[in-house]
Amino acid sequence: MNRERSALSDFLNRVWYGASRWYVVLLPLSWLFALLMSLRRALYRSGVLRSVDAGVPVVVVGNIASGGTGKTPVAIWLATCLKDRGFRPGIASRGYGGAVGRAPLRVVDDSDPGTVGDEPLLMARRAVCPVVVHPDRVAAAAMLIRMGCDVIVADDGLQHYRLKRQFEIAVVDGARGFGNGRLLPAGPLREPVLRLHSVDLVMLQGGDAGTFDRSVTGSATRFELSASGVHDLQGRRTESLETFRGRSVHAVAGIGNPQRFFRLLESNGIKVVPHAYPDHAALSRNALEFGDGLDVLMTEKDAVKMRGPNPPNWWYVAVDLTLGESGEPEWLDRLATTLKRR
Repeated sequence: MNRERSALSDFLNRVWYGASRWYVVLLPLSWLFALLMSLRRALYRSGVLRSVDAGVPVVVVGNIASGGTGKTPVAIWLATCLKDRGFRPGIASRGYGGAVGRAPLRVVDDSDPGTVGDEPLLMARRAVCPVVVHPDRVAAAAMLIRMGCDVIVADDGLQHYRLKRQFEIAVVDGARGFGNGRLLPAGPLREPVLRLHSVDLVMLQGGDAGTFDRSVTGSATRFELSASGVHDLQGRRTESLETFRGRSVHAVAGIGNPQRFFRLLESNGIKVVPHAYPDHAALSRNALEFGDGLDVLMTEKDAVKMRGPNPPNWWYVAVDLTLGESGEPEWLDRLATTLKRR
């Protein structure tokens, strides 16, 4: 199954971010997607479909492009910032890759990633607040409010218009940008780039000025994801990336942009044997037993799926968000003021 998904993922990456002209074949489906998306937004604007007020402020963290942009670290960082400002935040997530039932489910440290999804489990372990998953963010938000939360961070909720929001943050991958600029499935976009005109803030991960068209999206808060430590999956040891400098390792990444993880390791002088898997891929223990004694370094998102006893040479790289400016940005204070007024 992973092999077929990997082949499809490789094909779509060539179409979306490479020079492949296969996108032409997919254009009719993109036009249909655009029509349905426009109709859905029109129904919400006209009131035929109604957005639900959760009863407490809602801050949405999402993106307009499929694949990894860094929205999960942004959601964790934002929840931490809000708690530091006296709020009681809670994170509502769809639980993509999981199999949540009819009722919302709180995610705890030992939740089954096959049920709640890998990203919500990672957020529950790293965030400082409750995490609840359900495809209906309104239901998830209601459960968080019953738990005492006074502000909701809606992870990957930019297109979930049923949940009314007070603040929208769009996360953009500055290195990959918007690919070929076309809508799914001919391109990576869930919504047109002009959608960024209506969000309150763009957070840009990496890249340079040439990859970010300010005439389209305005100003942005830049951030990077930097390694904060390398932890063995047995929970006994913590090292720095410097420990692995000059050594060959197997690098495992089942995320939206595996190449970003491989480049992180290589930039620290590590010789990478790459193993890229589709985003949210279910990794088996047998698939990661390479039989040559080399250390295996994986992303933290992949590590939460490796339950049970693990070999001592299996590690995950934890990353933290660092802003491209000194100190916390001024918009955080404005956001806190807006939420308190609400």
